[in-house]
Amino acid sequence: MKKSEKQSIAEKARAFAANQGSQNRAASVIGVSSATLSQILNGNWDLISEDMWRIVGAAVGYDPRQWVVVQTEGYNRMYDVLTDAQENALVFAVTGDAGCGKSQAVKAYAECNPNVLVLSCSEFWNRKQFLSELLGTLGIDAEGNTVAEMVADAVHTLKRRDGVLLVLDEADKLSDQTLLFFITLYNQLEDHCGIVMCATQFLEKRVLRGVRNNRRGFREIYSRVGRKFIPMPVVCKGDIEAVCIANGVTARAEINRIAEDSDCDLRRVKRLVHAAKTIENAD
Repeated sequence: MKKSEKQSIAEKARAFAANQGSQNRAASVIGVSSATLSQILNGNWDLISEDMWRIVGAAVGYDPRQWVVVQTEGYNRMYDVLTDAQENALVFAVTGDAGCGKSQAVKAYAECNPNVLVLSCSEFWNRKQFLSELLGTLGIDAEGNTVAEMVADAVHTLKRRDGVLLVLDEADKLSDQTLLFFITLYNQLEDHCGIVMCATQFLEKRVLRGVRNNRRGFREIYSRVGRKFIPMPVVCKGDIEAVCIANGVTARAEINRIAEDSDCDLRRVKRLVHAAKTIENAD
């Protein structure tokens, strides 16, 4: 691994440690010893293995491909929502098509601001797995604890930290039982912690259907997000053009081709840009 890559990882690790509040907590979340993280941050790299650099780099969000993130309309809207939620301890639900830039904006925001906890939700999480992931981002080992003990640990820790923002990315993947657990978190963290749920429009339809059918807990969820799901704007051709140019694709014909083939999905745009540059380099 090149020295410049190690420097980039060290810089991201420093920002990650600041975000976590301490080097010890950051090391616990990354899964390395505090001594190893300290050596990386202090430039003592002689004994740090290549594998360790890769582990730390992956944990702190280092991307060797150096993809340039463009501040599209969707990116800016998501960033503003996250800022408002964190600064004022508010709760929001944001919905948008897959590939509209929600997760990228969340990642960028978390890298630039302290006390931001991001959970990438999964359909197989039950309440205990959800809490285990949450406690893991807080640097707490919850092995062997009951759900009640885990809730107490999470709430106690979050209330002790100033200006915390909890982001539940892909929240529509959570089961109903786990999603309803959101009410418990809200009730105990109201005015102490900002919470943002990010999802596709399926989450909004699911919650509204639950409200119409008077299903237990869904009126509470709807009330706690302010009875409003904030829509993300659809990715437009101007967004795609800006992303292409920022990442080295400038030919008008190629930009038009990518825009037509992307289906307004920024993940698809990224793949098409990579393919275009690969072909260009081969020539």
